[in-house]
This record gives sequence, structure tokens and C-alpha cells, in this order.
Amino acid sequence: MMKLYAFAALAVVVTLSSCNTAIGFGRDMRLLGTGIENKSHGRTWNGQEQQQENLPTY
Repeated sequence: MMKLYAFAALAVVVTLSSCNTAIGFGRDMRLLGTGIENKSHGRTWNGQEQQQENLPTY
């Protein structure tokens, strides 16, 4: 019976700690999407206007 309580307590701890992980993962995915969108519109990763350099195009 003691093993059952220990397993239940462990399951609760893992479930509660993974909630913050899932929220953080969602935020990271949102920031990644924003960064990709900024780069596709010709801006820097943070959304600032990119300096045009005279680099050769191959």
C-alpha cells in the first residue's frame, strides 16, 4: 500500500512540474514562429528593420 501512495505522489509531482514545461514549450514555439515570420518579411529576428548591405548575390 505504501508503494501505491509513493507512486501516486510521484505522479502528482511529475504532472505539476510538466505543466510549467508545457507552458514554456508553447511560449518558445510562439517566439520561434514570430522570428521565422520576421525573417520571411526581411526583418531581423527581433522584428527590427534590417540594414541593406551591398553583398553579392550568387
